[in-house]
Amino acid sequence: MTTPSPHPDPNRNRLPTLFEVLSRRTMAPVDLFSFYIYMRDQQRSVDYLDFWLDVSQHMSLCRHYVRELRRSVLVETPDLEKQASKRSSYILDTLGDMNDPSGPSTNLNRDEKIKDQNLSAFLRQENEMNGNGNNGYANGGTHHSPQSSVGSQHLAQRGSGDRPSNGTDRERPPRPSFMTNGSPGRTDSNSPAHTVARADIRASAEKILYTYLLPGSEREIILPQGILSDITNSIEEEGRDDPEVFDAAKDYTFQAMERDAFPGFLQAKAFGNLVPPSAFLRLIVGLLGLLGALWAGFACIFLDKPKHIRCWLILPFTIGVYAISSHQYQMDPILALAGLSEYTFMNWARVREPYVRRMLNKRATMVLSLTVLIGVCVIVLFIFVPGKRL
Repeated sequence: MTTPSPHPDPNRNRLPTLFEVLSRRTMAPVDLFSFYIYMRDQQRSVDYLDFWLDVSQHMSLCRHYVRELRRSVLVETPDLEKQASKRSSYILDTLGDMNDPSGPSTNLNRDEKIKDQNLSAFLRQENEMNGNGNNGYANGGTHHSPQSSVGSQHLAQRGSGDRPSNGTDRERPPRPSFMTNGSPGRTDSNSPAHTVARADIRASAEKILYTYLLPGSEREIILPQGILSDITNSIEEEGRDDPEVFDAAKDYTFQAMERDAFPGFLQAKAFGNLVPPSAFLRLIVGLLGLLGALWAGFACIFLDKPKHIRCWLILPFTIGVYAISSHQYQMDPILALAGLSEYTFMNWARVREPYVRRMLNKRATMVLSLTVLIGVCVIVLFIFVPGKRL
């Protein structure tokens, strides 16, 4: 299996997968930004997506650290010192270019799995060589608490973090990030000026543990107890901070989002272009429009009004039928044909995914045709029915 290109595929003739969305290989309205908004506003489970993104960010941090270490070993380390640690040098040499996979471990090919295993093995070995095992993270038999950990200090300094504000920044991960907090040492840049310390990796692992996994944590997510116990023991007892610690939790979270949230996301964005508050507003407008049209129509009939006066019924009936149809199909057909999709209430973005655009156009044409047919039938009935003055 070959990992897809990290760029959007304009020739994709199908709906995207969750793997492609999380890898930022899709465009609006089925991009990562839209999925984040959907998870936050409709699914109410954005903490799972934030956990996924934080774990992916942790992997990027580890990769950046090892890239820098590999560069320094190749450039600056004397040959005698290289021979003193042949296993470490071998692992560094076999890590290759360290491209970031963005999916679960089950989606990686054999070479990527080997690279990830080597990366984690190197970080574990480095912990052991530096004495950062059980004794390195315990003080008098006690472990780091969430308040005293390095990761918690970073989290406290960061506060609640920045949230995605609009659709213009879709190329960047739409999430709070402790790495993009103005600190040049915490980016995933290849530039030698952007350095990552070993303590940053430890802080990142602790931040994930104390933010999402421990009972009563700030943004606790529900995971099987066995997975939670393994992660807690690995970080607090064994002193591990390599990416492999979170593999089981990352895979479980991916499968949960793929099963519970992603089908609804595709249904909302690929088959409609309205968010629930906007659809509900159209329901209210539609009911009021139809109620007013029916009242005026029966009044014209029983007062025996002439047909040129009854023609004014076209306006309320059209508004009512159009609004009810929009609510029923979760789609505003005119705006869909104009290539617009709503990501938050009354905020619109261009539909840029070609396959989704074609689907929305077909569905919008069907909804608009049905709306016109129903509207014409009702209007003709009330205009041409014989009047009878009571």
